[in-house]
Amino acid sequence: MHKPIPLQDLGLAFSHKTCFENFNARILPRSRIAIIGRNGSGKSSLLNILQGKIEPTEGRVIISPEIQIASVPQIIEGDLSGGERFNQALRNALDCYPDVLLLDEPTNHLDRTHRQSLLKLLQEFDGALIIVSHDVELLRHNIDIFWHIDQERIHIFQGNYDDYVRECERQRQSLTHQKNQLNKQKKSMHQHLMQEQQRAAKSREKGEKSIEKCKWPTVGSKAKMARATVTSINKKSVIRNKNQHLATQLSALYLPEIITPKFSLNANTLRHQNLITINDGSIAYLHQALVLTRLNLSISSHDRVALCGDNGSGKSTLIKALLSDKTVIRSGEWLTPKLSDIGYLDQHYSTLVSSDSVLDSLQKIVSDWSMLEIRRHLTDFLFFNNEEVNALVSTLSGGERARLCLAQIAALTPKLLILDEVTNNLDLESRAHVIQVFKDYPGAILVISHDAYFLEEIGINDYYYIENGILR
Repeated sequence: MHKPIPLQDLGLAFSHKTCFENFNARILPRSRIAIIGRNGSGKSSLLNILQGKIEPTEGRVIISPEIQIASVPQIIEGDLSGGERFNQALRNALDCYPDVLLLDEPTNHLDRTHRQSLLKLLQEFDGALIIVSHDVELLRHNIDIFWHIDQERIHIFQGNYDDYVRECERQRQSLTHQKNQLNKQKKSMHQHLMQEQQRAAKSREKGEKSIEKCKWPTVGSKAKMARATVTSINKKSVIRNKNQHLATQLSALYLPEIITPKFSLNANTLRHQNLITINDGSIAYLHQALVLTRLNLSISSHDRVALCGDNGSGKSTLIKALLSDKTVIRSGEWLTPKLSDIGYLDQHYSTLVSSDSVLDSLQKIVSDWSMLEIRRHLTDFLFFNNEEVNALVSTLSGGERARLCLAQIAALTPKLLILDEVTNNLDLESRAHVIQVFKDYPGAILVISHDAYFLEEIGINDYYYIENGILR
């Protein structure tokens, strides 16, 4: 059992932003902590501070010399599968019997088998565990403390993930009510200010006329008018100050935005039809052995289908075949939609062009829309101001790229949507946006994902499994 590790007045800032400040906490033996927050909020940097890889801008972490810390960074898939690379890195980290284990997005690129092994291992690990993750299944099984980086602060929540979600929703409702009340007060204050200005103007005009009518204006009449003017200025100043205070309160209230998509296709207008039919099919790469054989698959207009299997089993190859990729040779009977009726979205959002702006990306697929229609549509997907709309794709975060792809799909809605690990690397807020849009999407969905929570949330109702080269 290691000594508690105090974090005292911890802060981190870069030249262009402040991530967090004044953070105080303790890491106890067997702590189970998740660091969550938006992409770019400073989660991985906080892990690096705990390892001593970078220094905080302010404050300190006090780690006794006898405390052993091990870490596994994000694993990028290479020649080995993601699961194999992660397992090797994790074994290396555990070989030193650490008191504290730090993991950065450990389930990215892991198939179902490796995910289950990781969950079991983490449950058995008897040291303190600190994870950066957006994986709901992982957060549900292993975490009871959340460090949420938001609005330059780190908020601590103790409890399980579902409790955390409920508390976030309660706070959202409370803030929404508070924001509505503040808006009403601000509007009322503005009306009072206008009324006061009108009343003061009339009073001044009346006073000036009264003085003009007096043949010999008294000193008292002018003094009375001066006092009235001062009173009016004071009243307006009080109202303006209250108005400014309300505006400050409103700007301090951060509410995560919600996407309510509008699709160019309506579920009621999509007639029931078979979109994909494969009978006794097989696929292979040119001049190579078969990847999959005895393929039988049927997907209709409103089906929601998950394609499951270990890494390297052939899932992505099957997707390439459905998209008529020329590197994949297919045989047997294949009925597939024309490419214009298929939308494809992967974890890298590779359908976007880096040199295009957000506006260009939408404009090129709906060239007949007016600028007003395009801007309204982008607003639905949380691209509000000119700076956001004119930003280049190359400068967008993962969550922003996801929202832009979703905006394209809604603007020119395909009959079939193929998704390949689209939630990898997305923060919880961006995941919520993606889930909401796919819930409302009116067409058929074929999805590759190892994320059970995501599959459940978007309403998957049929599962196909690839094992030993055969689809079952």
